[in-house]
Amino acid sequence: MLDGRVGRIEIGDNVDIARECCLYTLEHDPHSDQHHVRGANIIIEDHVWLASRVTVLPGVTIGQGAVVASNAVVTRDVEPMAVVAGIPAKKIGVRKSKLDYVLSHFPYFC
Repeated sequence: MLDGRVGRIEIGDNVDIARECCLYTLEHDPHSDQHHVRGANIIIEDHVWLASRVTVLPGVTIGQGAVVASNAVVTRDVEPMAVVAGIPAKKIGVRKSKLDYVLSHFPYFC
């Protein structure tokens, strides 16, 4: 799900976004007495891999070549080539790839 109600969602080249991922540019402020909303852009750089059921919150940039493990919730920026997992997502490793690939599977949007 791409929720671009506020700001933009920028997706680079050769980005692999698996099923049931949610990218939100808008959320409620839990500290607001009036339940106000806050929002910001999301930037997904080239060769990022978002595994299934990843959630990305407003204002996050995911750096080139990063991998986000299944079911992770990304609340902060992810550095290039990092492997992150968990809730909230934390760095668990570094991707070792030359990123020479070009994705060729383009399923229909439903």
